[in-house]
Amino acid sequence: MTQTTDNPLHGVTLEQILTALVTHYTWEGLAERIDIRCFKSDPSIKSSLTFLRKTPWAREKVERLYVKLARTKRPVED
Repeated sequence: MTQTTDNPLHGVTLEQILTALVTHYTWEGLAERIDIRCFKSDPSIKSSLTFLRKTPWAREKVERLYVKLARTKRPVED
């Protein structure tokens, strides 16, 4: 009925997404994959979150990269 179980973004915050991407790719690798200045010039989680929350197209790119990463990695159980 619902697609929440199929949606890899369900229950994941933008901060968790960004942290996972930075952990996996580093800031430099993330900037190579997504051409956004906040990933290149003095990057931080806080400044990137501010930008991504105000910029739908950039958030969409970050979410797509996270979904791609989540599909290639085995989910970590708590």
